Amino acid sequence: MIPLTAAEIAEAVSGRLRGVEAPHRLTVTAADTDSRQMSPGALFIAKPGEQTDGHHFIDDALAAGAVLVLAERETHAPDGTAHPAVLVDDVVDAMGDLAAEIVTRIRAHSPTTVIGITGSAGKTTTKDLLAAVLSAEAPTIAPQGSYNGEVGVPLTVFTAELDTRYLVIEMGADAPGNIRQLCEMVRPDIGTVLMVGSAHAGKFAEAGGDWRQVIAATKGELAECASTHVILNADDPQVAAMAERAHAPVTWFGTGSGAVGGSQHLSVAAEDVRLDDTGRAELTLVFYDHAEADRHAYRITSGLIGAHHVTNLLAAASAAWRAGLVPTDIAERLDGLTAASRWRMERTDRPDGVTVINDAYNANPESMREALKTLARLARPAEGPLRRSVAVLGGMLELGEQTAVRHAQIGETVVRLNIDQTLVVGDTAYPLYRGAIAEGSWADEVHWVPDAEAAHAWLNEHLSSGDIVLFKSSRDAGLRLLGDRIAEQGKDTV
Repeated sequence: MIPLTAAEIAEAVSGRLRGVEAPHRLTVTAADTDSRQMSPGALFIAKPGEQTDGHHFIDDALAAGAVLVLAERETHAPDGTAHPAVLVDDVVDAMGDLAAEIVTRIRAHSPTTVIGITGSAGKTTTKDLLAAVLSAEAPTIAPQGSYNGEVGVPLTVFTAELDTRYLVIEMGADAPGNIRQLCEMVRPDIGTVLMVGSAHAGKFAEAGGDWRQVIAATKGELAECASTHVILNADDPQVAAMAERAHAPVTWFGTGSGAVGGSQHLSVAAEDVRLDDTGRAELTLVFYDHAEADRHAYRITSGLIGAHHVTNLLAAASAAWRAGLVPTDIAERLDGLTAASRWRMERTDRPDGVTVINDAYNANPESMREALKTLARLARPAEGPLRRSVAVLGGMLELGEQTAVRHAQIGETVVRLNIDQTLVVGDTAYPLYRGAIAEGSWADEVHWVPDAEAAHAWLNEHLSSGDIVLFKSSRDAGLRLLGDRIAEQGKDTV
């Protein structure tokens, strides 16, 4: 974090200083909401939460090295003295104000490029790919994990330094206006939109109207806000329509089969895409400079499992290109590159011959189908022996009134893909079990258990050498942790 005095922080967030004797000399060099992450000179952000209240941990934070607190109410040490604090009405809003001030100062110091990424799926993987490509070029800051909301984005910005050349911001949303709010905070130069799906459909439905249109409108806020380049997925009609909302030149990426009408409109394309027997895509990555009638093509292999990651790779390549990198370097760095964040098609080959694919960090109907397609492909390679496919599927959360029908449709997909064994976990996912039965699955092909412990017992009894097992659910359904337990039973990660 760039150094800021207590007085500068108070001014940036329109806060009131309390318990600080020398606000113009007290300097903060880090900031976090976790009292366990404090270092000498840190700002502790006492954020109220659903489960606990950060104000209860102020003494711990100060003892660990924090020198200032961002808080919503005055608090005191055990001896009765006031904690050194900047007091505000809303800590989360103040985090955004402070992040905006930091971005302004960084921009004034160096030619920083801010890149925003949004989409119903693929944001974190695209962020990981892009950050890896950019960091080989110059100092780059990107989110940890999936920090992508009104708290996560400021926490990402707080880690930036004055010499940050590229600031990659993942932008999530569950209501209209969320993306615009984040844009006002960081003012993106480049905006990248991946796809429009049904993630958070339940919350978006609360806004009224067709939830699909509401999601598309919200994701499109990034297209409106980006100041120098808008990067859009030509293969997604709802994303392609956002070109009309852009106030900056549009760069198209895709396979040439989408809404823009062919590869002649694309700037970055994937051609001759093939999946190898490990599920990784081999493709020709093409950069078109239409103004110069120039074409640069590179044969690369993705390090990610699943054909759907081609979209993420193309988005990262497009953003890096528009950020100023040359195609040769982009292709070289993307070749074989894997995601840095956990539980994204994470493969573990156990010594006993069982392969675990853990993709249970997040889930919506679109990503669930893509993961299942990949499982089916891995179990039936073009060369080599067939393997038994096992899908362990939990609930897809925040689908609102669509919950039952969307899970039932995934049950139909499981049957149509000929997944050998499907284990459905939890009450939320129960319609998936019923959907598979209705589609024609026999009782010995699909099973339902109430929770992760029951699933663990079932898997221990039924998994055998040669099986390939996929774990897929929303994060709070907990299957990512079950996937870890199964993988760790003699793991040999590749």
